[in-house]
Amino acid sequence: MVRGKVQMKRIENLSSRQVTFSKRRNGLLKKANELSVLCDAEVALIIFSQKGRLYDFASSNMQKTIERYHERARETMVDNSTELQQYMEHLKHETANMAKKIEILEVSKRKLMGQGLGSCSMDELQEIDSKLERSLENIRARKAQLFKDEIESLKARCLLLEENANLREKCRLMPTPSATPPTQRKERGNCSKNAQNSEVETELFIGLPVMRCA
Repeated sequence: MVRGKVQMKRIENLSSRQVTFSKRRNGLLKKANELSVLCDAEVALIIFSQKGRLYDFASSNMQKTIERYHERARETMVDNSTELQQYMEHLKHETANMAKKIEILEVSKRKLMGQGLGSCSMDELQEIDSKLERSLENIRARKAQLFKDEIESLKARCLLLEENANLREKCRLMPTPSATPPTQRKERGNCSKNAQNSEVETELFIGLPVMRCA
């Protein structure tokens, strides 16, 4: 019979809970013993039941294993503390470098704005003047490009307006297809009269001829 999947939650029935605890406790102690024997590992297992009863297993001396655990835990804490301290020192160093860079940028910005120039040497003033000249050249080039693009856009718009005006003029001068010239109307009238005459002349009579008086 296939066993159903056990839900990982507290067993509410007291007797079922005790039975499950007993079975799984024995299985856990058995696995701990097998692990120590098969893998030559130092294993220590401590279990407290719901009522506080102690169950334990140790492949060697339990007290020595616990002391070894505490010693290793202290070493791990020291290692973690050292790594954390080194990381904090690294963050402080990076913060100091970033603050220096920001300060340098602020000073450079004030000098470019014409502030705090009293302490500048001739070389520094020359460098600031060169930076301003390059900035002005870039600004003027960008401004000229924008003017050029705007002019090209206006020219294209004017051409479109002119083409639209020409197309409207052409459409206004073209004759409407529904209007019929007078000569065509006259020709159609003559054709209709001729058709009527031909019908009268070719009409066929059956019977004795009618005598006409002189």
